[in-house]
This record gives sequence, C-alpha cells and structure tokens, in this order.
Amino acid sequence: MSAPDPQRSAELAGLPAWLYPLGFWVGVGLLAVGVLWPDLAWVGVVWVAAVPVLAAAWVAVVGWRLDRRLSVAALAALAGLALVFVVKGFIK
Repeated sequence: MSAPDPQRSAELAGLPAWLYPLGFWVGVGLLAVGVLWPDLAWVGVVWVAAVPVLAAAWVAVVGWRLDRRLSVAALAALAGLALVFVVKGFIK
C-alpha cells in the first residue's frame, strides 16, 4: 500500500493546494505596495483578512458534492463570522 499523495488529499478536502498559497502571496504583494504607498495599505489588510473567508466560501460551494460535512462546516464558519459582525454592530 502506497502513501497517500498530499496534493490529491488536499484537493479532496475541498481546497486546491495552490489556492491558499496564491492568496497569501497576493496579500504579501499588496502589503508591500502598502509600505510604499501608505494610503493603499488598507487594501492589503482587507485582502489578508478575506483570504480565509474566500477559502471557506470555495470549500462550501465547490466541495458540496464531494464532502457535504466539510461544506457544512465551512458554511458554519462563515455563519459564525457573520454572527460576530452582527453582534459587533449591536455592541457599538
């Protein structure tokens, strides 16, 4: 029996192995732009915060037919994040 291929198992988990690192490196580039032009720093910060949200949305939508439990977990994470923003609005 051979060892499982990490590339294939990552894709079966819902998120392609290349997607999250790509989002990270785009964020690093945007943060570097923010160092040179401080008025644009917010773009990099928003992108870095959005990468996990986009990853969860990807897993929820694309992985629905492959692994429903994983998709439901991703939807629950997104719902929890939305709940945090709603509750934060009440606290302010």
